[in-house]
Amino acid sequence: MDEIVFANLDRWCVSHPHLPPFQASQIPQYSQLTHLILQVHHTPQVHPPQAPLPFLIPSPPLTTTDKQSFFGAMGCISAIVFTVLGSSYGTAKSSAAIFSAGVLRPDRLMQNTLCAIMAQILSIYGLVAAVIIANRLVEKQALHTSFLQFAAGISVGLCGLAAGFAIGIVGDAGVRATNQQPRLYTGMVLILIFAEVLGLYGLIVSILLLSTSQTQVTDCSGS
Repeated sequence: MDEIVFANLDRWCVSHPHLPPFQASQIPQYSQLTHLILQVHHTPQVHPPQAPLPFLIPSPPLTTTDKQSFFGAMGCISAIVFTVLGSSYGTAKSSAAIFSAGVLRPDRLMQNTLCAIMAQILSIYGLVAAVIIANRLVEKQALHTSFLQFAAGISVGLCGLAAGFAIGIVGDAGVRATNQQPRLYTGMVLILIFAEVLGLYGLIVSILLLSTSQTQVTDCSGS
């Protein structure tokens, strides 16, 4: 090993001619120096531990906290807000056609109000779901319960919104058509019923979700 080190030193001295010639005998205890260099070279370097990347850090388990009732409250709001939006659109759209057609045929005014009545029923669906969710809201509840309450509110709300648009458009066209041809009234009523059932589907799913929101849950009370 000493010969290898000496050869490397001699090669280095040859590559640097401006330096005085090197003699290994001029370095006392060169063997000990060689072993020290080799020991330092082969000593493993200890690197400080690196912090893991943020997305690799495992998140804490989802347990019961006082912030998870937010989803339940949003479900309650969604149920009533979206159904009222659909109901108001259906009522306004069909009522414009009802009064427009009532100018020429005032005798059919009460029959044509069926469109506005069916549009108002959608808001009752949202009210029922919102009341059920509001009665089950607590300060601390399981995340499972909060998510199901949110899903229940969204289901009945969006279904009611879609049904309201359908009733408004069908009512507008149906009232104007039946004003010219009264025999089309039966067909208009059937189509309105089919549009109304869309909101009923959302209410049924909402009730099913709420009925299972507190079953098979580890902790629903937050105690």
